Amino acid sequence: MVGIVNVTEDSFSDGGRFLAPEDALAQARRLHAAGADVIELGPAASHPGAAHVTAAEEVRRLDPILDRLVAAGIPVSVDSYQPQTQRFAAARGATFLNDIQGFPDQGRYEELADTGCRLVVMHSVQRHGPATKVRTDPQTVLDELVQFFDRRLPALQAARIDNERLIIDPGLGYFLGDTPEPSLTVLAELHAIRARYDVPIMVSPSRKSFLRAITGRDLSGIGPASLAAELYAAGQGVDFIRTHDVAALRDALTVFAAVDQYTGAGR
Repeated sequence: MVGIVNVTEDSFSDGGRFLAPEDALAQARRLHAAGADVIELGPAASHPGAAHVTAAEEVRRLDPILDRLVAAGIPVSVDSYQPQTQRFAAARGATFLNDIQGFPDQGRYEELADTGCRLVVMHSVQRHGPATKVRTDPQTVLDELVQFFDRRLPALQAARIDNERLIIDPGLGYFLGDTPEPSLTVLAELHAIRARYDVPIMVSPSRKSFLRAITGRDLSGIGPASLAAELYAAGQGVDFIRTHDVAALRDALTVFAAVDQYTGAGR
């Protein structure tokens, strides 16, 4: 599990609750204690309408937090598509770099190979910058997703970045379109996507727009829908789930594992 800590003023999910370094650190420690294997720090929001944040400001937000988590032995991921921020994170001990643009600049691949970081290669229909509200066709999105990873993964591998360091994220919510259908289509195909590329896969349905559209719930009531989507993804064999509510997902997965121990018992 990857616990999300948004070090931003305008995150769609929690506003500016964790912008102050001590608040972000306290939340990171809570999520780690609840069972998060990795803490992901997001120094800028990426939802439609999010304010632009410079790389210098991203670094300023991360600076008082990253070192302390790394020193505590907590694996850290940094969610940024800005090269300056990625360089800072890698130099300061981040284990993962998560790029919503999917690392588009091939001129940086040798540099990324030298970092030793694991790379979360995300697909989005926008390709550049944060999410926008666009109407998309589900099948077209799925076809483009396959074409994207078919090109991007071999290019990264050719730069000495082994499969063990690559993680793919198909994107959900506004990263696929402004209606639920593209996200539902991709969720239904997770097993096939995982099998096609034979690299770990990460998903992040937590509190996403498509769940709010399906259920009619606002953020205060979207927890059960998020958990349902996360459990479906787990059943499809995903390797990493990014979530805001680590404790709920941990408990649900614990119950599933306990039931699995008795599958077929007495037959």
